[in-house]
Amino acid sequence: MSTASVPAELQTFLALDFGLKRTGVAVGNRLLRSAQPQATIQAEGDARFAKIAERLREWQPDALVVGIPFHPDGAAHDNTARAQKFARQLRGRFDLPVYEVDERYSTTEALAAGAKDADAASACIILEQFLRAIE
Repeated sequence: MSTASVPAELQTFLALDFGLKRTGVAVGNRLLRSAQPQATIQAEGDARFAKIAERLREWQPDALVVGIPFHPDGAAHDNTARAQKFARQLRGRFDLPVYEVDERYSTTEALAAGAKDADAASACIILEQFLRAIE
């Protein structure tokens, strides 16, 4: 889905940087076009979704943003399909709009910035990139 077509009534977003063991989390809003990192979720499978449900109750976002990794040349890899499946599962479980964002280099950028929690910082970068792209 094109980020330019995000309805104006969607104001608050929760971003997730999917990983097999850890999922980075950030929250942000359209007005400020900024994101704040949150504690990384260290869980897998259903336990991960239970922790995401807790964050959704806490933050009440209008929509979710999921980083989708690609190789530098744009080619998909194993984690591309895993992240896309994760985005589909979020749509099905939580009945919220889910936007997918190309997250190439977000972890590298987070580490270069000296992030203590690279997963949360990466989720922040993904969300800020998304917020800058919407009208």
